[in-house]
Amino acid sequence: MHGHSGGVIPGPISNPEVKSSCVVFCTVVREPTGTYVAVPLSFTSPHHQNSFTLGHAIANVSRVESMGISTGDILGHPQVGVYLSVVGDILFYPSSLDKNAVDELSNTFDMEMYPTLIGGSALLGSLIRGNKKGIAVADIATEADLDALTSFGDLVIMESGVNAAGNLVVCNEKGAIVSPVIPGPGAELIGEVLGVDSIRSKVANHETVGSLLVTNNKGVLAHPDISAEEADRISETLQVPLMVGTVCFGSPYVGAGCVASDKYALVGDGSTGPELNRIEDSLGLI
Repeated sequence: MHGHSGGVIPGPISNPEVKSSCVVFCTVVREPTGTYVAVPLSFTSPHHQNSFTLGHAIANVSRVESMGISTGDILGHPQVGVYLSVVGDILFYPSSLDKNAVDELSNTFDMEMYPTLIGGSALLGSLIRGNKKGIAVADIATEADLDALTSFGDLVIMESGVNAAGNLVVCNEKGAIVSPVIPGPGAELIGEVLGVDSIRSKVANHETVGSLLVTNNKGVLAHPDISAEEADRISETLQVPLMVGTVCFGSPYVGAGCVASDKYALVGDGSTGPELNRIEDSLGLI
């Protein structure tokens, strides 16, 4: 599908590794000391087999005239939330970005930035999710990746056929929303590592919560079809007001098409003025 601007409308964040449908889910806690605690849990994963093709090694980020919001693309794609991840006060970005793109991101977010890849992949928004206390990361991370991430807090390593942490977890410094494909004990452990209360919930009756929500410590933007019950529980857990909206000329996958801190947001190219205004309102960027 193509939006008004000709850009590709973001879809659900795909899992980077396809595994068998019946797997063992094992959440591993890695502390800064390098020790592990594993809690094995059995479940059957859904058959989400979508693929995502990585674009060019050069990225472009363009800006619009606003104090708290910009539009652009990463590696030629408007799915900025797939490639970038705000974790606490740090913006994680692919180390494959060119200098111009990095400079634009630095000017946009005005926060500490950390270049990395996870298991060689640039899909950081899909593979990691966290806050100032901890990070959830997919099991494709290498030992070197894990060693680097432990400098930012404790880690939860998600091992399963649906291991894309950024697709399955949404959090701020107050709460965490975990996909119901993760069993209850695993969701509780994720909450413990992040230092917040966590709940398991769908969004608009979908399980890929990371592509359907974008939040900071001021608000949360959700898929337009979110139910009243889902909205109430999510808003209460994250302790911020919830609004609904779209990105990239009508895409409901707001988590794939937007990445935000408490002060700034980058939204995929093709997003309209009303969409940007809605994002600013919902995330308290005005």
